[in-house]
Amino acid sequence: MQSILAELEQNNWGKVLYHEPLAKHTTWKIGGPADCLIIPHGIDQLVSTIRWLNEHNIPWTGLGRGSNMLVTDKGIRGVVIKTGGGLDFAHFDGTTVRAGAGYSFIKLAIMAGREGLSGLEFAGGIPGTVGGAVYMNAGAHGSDVSRIFKSAVIVRENGELATYGLEDMAFSYRHSILQEQKGIVVEATFQLAEGKREEIEAVYAANKGRRLSTQPLQLASCGSVFRNPTGDFAARLIQEAGLKGLRVGAAEVSTQHANFIINTGQAKAEDVLTLIEQIKHTVKDRYGVDLVPEVLVMGER
Repeated sequence: MQSILAELEQNNWGKVLYHEPLAKHTTWKIGGPADCLIIPHGIDQLVSTIRWLNEHNIPWTGLGRGSNMLVTDKGIRGVVIKTGGGLDFAHFDGTTVRAGAGYSFIKLAIMAGREGLSGLEFAGGIPGTVGGAVYMNAGAHGSDVSRIFKSAVIVRENGELATYGLEDMAFSYRHSILQEQKGIVVEATFQLAEGKREEIEAVYAANKGRRLSTQPLQLASCGSVFRNPTGDFAARLIQEAGLKGLRVGAAEVSTQHANFIINTGQAKAEDVLTLIEQIKHTVKDRYGVDLVPEVLVMGER
């Protein structure tokens, strides 16, 4: 495969890195190497890369900011395509905004507030990119992406570009159709509403402040590890089970927020996976509740 990928590098569609540690590309700062990491320059290069990989039967995996994923210690085989270059734009037109997949979701919310547009206040403190937010239907404070989503341009697995509307995305709690149908978000359009800039920015600031005071955002993590069960909170169950501060290797259940697992130094993916299983078993035994991980586990086991 190395010789084939050398040909891909000559196409000059983006930056090509071999045996790249994916710990450098995830917010958990955990993960083994990708056989090859490609960062396309823009949409055309992204499409060309995927089509070329398909023609040569080389498996590929999409990656954004890596804020909601755990890459295994053995890493990911084949090619990892990281979006960002040429996809970090945002254009406002009336009450709609079209943003590239690589654009910061937090920055988009700030820019919307400055434009006097309401709808993205819930994003205060949510890490990651627009593409990742759409992929996971990111949400907080009683709202999520599906509430403002209008459309998205997707590169399908076969390399074709397609536009998905709200119904096409099949959004549900922290879920979209892209978790079943392989594809990469290129850009998304959101429908916002006119509002008063001061009020919008105040709500955003309050949401961000609440996160900063209750979550260990200054430490390496993936955000919330488990989905909230219906009518309850995963953090409450984990805390009541006495699991705050529980450690496996360098992975630790945060003492600040029980639904966060932090990397205290050189944590391995297996440390995190073992901790996740211990949490699941303890909560199930004590409360009869099956906690479902929100984080995506990717790579060779």
